[in-house]
Amino acid sequence: MKQKIINIFKESIAVKERFLDENIDTIIEVSVLLADTFSKGNKLILFGNGGSASDASHIAAEFVNRFKMERPAFPAIALNTDTAVLTSIANDYDYDNIFERQLKAFAQAGDAVIAISTSGTSPNVIKAVEAAKSKRLKTIVFTGAKGDKLASLADYVFAVPSDNTPRVQETHIVLGHVLCQMVEEIIFESHRKR
Repeated sequence: MKQKIINIFKESIAVKERFLDENIDTIIEVSVLLADTFSKGNKLILFGNGGSASDASHIAAEFVNRFKMERPAFPAIALNTDTAVLTSIANDYDYDNIFERQLKAFAQAGDAVIAISTSGTSPNVIKAVEAAKSKRLKTIVFTGAKGDKLASLADYVFAVPSDNTPRVQETHIVLGHVLCQMVEEIIFESHRKR
């Protein structure tokens, strides 16, 4: 058992190190994009299913409340949090429409979207990204090694180099934390220099 636990940690670390090597420039670009989005008074819209729904909610909460510093709230919303809205759309239309319909209701020009799907094949996530693209929103995808279908739709792609769902999700939440911290620092530094 001890060796299995050690192996899990080592695999998680190795995946994150490879992800960082492959994505550092995109992390910087997306950090700047999100800081610019919030600075212009626009919002971030996130969504996903299952563990990815939890990640979307977690990241939205970090932006709305605070992450590392005292600061004004940043407008971020996770579309997977309102059970009445989710179940009414799923019941009256189809589960594949739960994020797309909300996106059409809430998204405005200048907003950014983070779509999270470890597989990259979730039909409701794909439909929502297609809707975001039709509204000309900036689209950011968090996915895994086999997420090509979803990745092909996005402006920015973070594909974790693993098909092991727990390792992918662990990397996604670290990425979310890094983006939160970088956005805070970019905006804070910008305000301090004024």
